[in-house]
Amino acid sequence: MDDDEARAAGRALSSPLRLRILRLCRFDARTNKELADLLELNPGTMLHHVRTLVDTGFLAPQPERSGAQGAREVPYLATGRSWNAPMENAPALIMETVRQQVALADPDRIYFGWLGLRLSEAHRDELHGRLNALFAEYKDREPDADGADYSLAVFLHPEGTPPASTSP
Repeated sequence: MDDDEARAAGRALSSPLRLRILRLCRFDARTNKELADLLELNPGTMLHHVRTLVDTGFLAPQPERSGAQGAREVPYLATGRSWNAPMENAPALIMETVRQQVALADPDRIYFGWLGLRLSEAHRDELHGRLNALFAEYKDREPDADGADYSLAVFLHPEGTPPASTSP
């Protein structure tokens, strides 16, 4: 990817809305109208975002189909290209996207954990490697035909708190 492509990819992925579009199109091809309805947006606004994702290779048009009144519809499917794409300020962007998604979910169906750890650099690197391997394993796994859609987000970050004083 050259510098211009990297900048365009970064801009395309700089919006929680576009990240949500990619999530919605991960397993199911969806039309501009379907996406607009699901995200409660004007179809014209949605078309701008869809075109941006298509132009940067994050969404791919699928074969045309006829809509309810015979209109031509183009469904789009996520390409998976976003998996390792450059994203500016990725942690904050992903956290905001997750916040928006969680706000729409049934609270009784959300599993979460929050754990404080004290790790050496070697143990932190080990945990990071294990998390990456787990994500890669599930990313590459074929979706269950009878399964429901889920999202998984893990944030490993420094606490930012100073160590406790050890003087008397």
